[in-house]
Amino acid sequence: MSSLNALQILLVDDNQHMRAITAAILQSAGVRKIREVADGGAALDALREQVFDVTIVDFNMFPLDGVEFTRLVRNSPDSANPYLPIIMMTGHSEKTRVQEARDAGVTEFVVKPITAKAILERLNAVIFKPRPFVKTDGYFGPDRRRTQAKNFRGPFRRSTDSQDAAQSADETAA
Repeated sequence: MSSLNALQILLVDDNQHMRAITAAILQSAGVRKIREVADGGAALDALREQVFDVTIVDFNMFPLDGVEFTRLVRNSPDSANPYLPIIMMTGHSEKTRVQEARDAGVTEFVVKPITAKAILERLNAVIFKPRPFVKTDGYFGPDRRRTQAKNFRGPFRRSTDSQDAAQSADETAA
């Protein structure tokens, strides 16, 4: 994990103790460049001042929560990096919250109380297995489809779907 020492991570949580725990986990994995801020507004300011590789953000903050922060990063015309990997942390794992975060454009999701394993798995996922981004009228963010069903035959809505279907048919025939 020593390769993580080059990462610049923005850590956003209104709870100072949670930031300290998360920062300690990241540091134990070799991350050395961590900037901590207490809310989404301060995080947007930080993104204008510095380039980050990943942001870890709490769901529930005031005055600007993690979901609205994510929407602004993804969709604001003056966003410093709309493709920034965003890992959402929350103590509330209800399906509606997970869907709200996903629909805002969050890259990964982790439930509190966090563990080193969970944080590092999400960090590895955004670094080593990035998902392509999708832009539609109502959404911009990582592709929400996590898996591709082998026998899926449609409906095809993405420009690459027809290519994927043809390749799958060729593989099945062989």
